[in-house]
Order: sequence, then C-alpha cells, then structure tokens
Amino acid sequence: MSAPATLSPGMLLPPLTIDAVDPEKMKLMAALLRDPNPIHIDADAVAALGLGERPINQGPANLSYLLNMVVGWRGAIDSLRSVDVRFLGNVFAGDRVECHGTVTAVDPETGLATLDVHATAGDRRVLQGTILVA
Repeated sequence: MSAPATLSPGMLLPPLTIDAVDPEKMKLMAALLRDPNPIHIDADAVAALGLGERPINQGPANLSYLLNMVVGWRGAIDSLRSVDVRFLGNVFAGDRVECHGTVTAVDPETGLATLDVHATAGDRRVLQGTILVA
C-alpha cells in the first residue's frame, strides 16, 4: 500500500503486525549478523541472566519491523531520509509485535514528512522514535 499523495499531520500509517516472532528466524538472524550471544537462541541463557524464559529477538530485527511498516506505506525504501529510534525493551520469541506510525509534520517546501513511530510487544512499548521520509 502506498502513501496518499497529500500528507497531513495526524494521518495514521497502516499498522504492521507480526503475529508471533519466530524463534527459527531469530536463529537465522543471529547467524547472518554473526551474533554469538546465546540470548537469541537459548532460553536457558536468558533465564540464567534473569531476563525471562524465552530467547530475545535481535534489536536490528525489531527495528526492521518499523522500517518495513514505513517502506510499505511509502512504497520505496529510498523514501527514508533519517531514522532516530530508541530501544525500550526486549522482544521475545513468540511475542506479537504491533507497529504504528503517525505523520506529525510535513514541510511544504521540501515535501519531507516527519513520522512518530512505535512498536509494542503485548502491553510493552519496545521501540519509539521519529522517521523522516520523502
């Protein structure tokens, strides 16, 4: 779905939902990122650290959910101009992740739009930030 031609503050982006974070994809991402941290594949390692009972998704994967929402809405990855996102909490294997965004400003001279974006896992906000798009 592409964005409407005319953007205005208050417009909501179509949300993106990941029904359940797949632990097998987490293992693949750990391999691709060459991330040896066992918290991404081993529930016992997570429990030993007192972080929960399920493997923890990689931060870049969580960020990609927000970026996929924006790119799907804009229709092209080259519309991204800047990303400023804070990681607020862990996303665990099996979590349902919901991504939301709102247009907060549009510069009429440049056509750049500022988006307020966030992602939740259950009732926990896990990412929050601002994305600038053309």
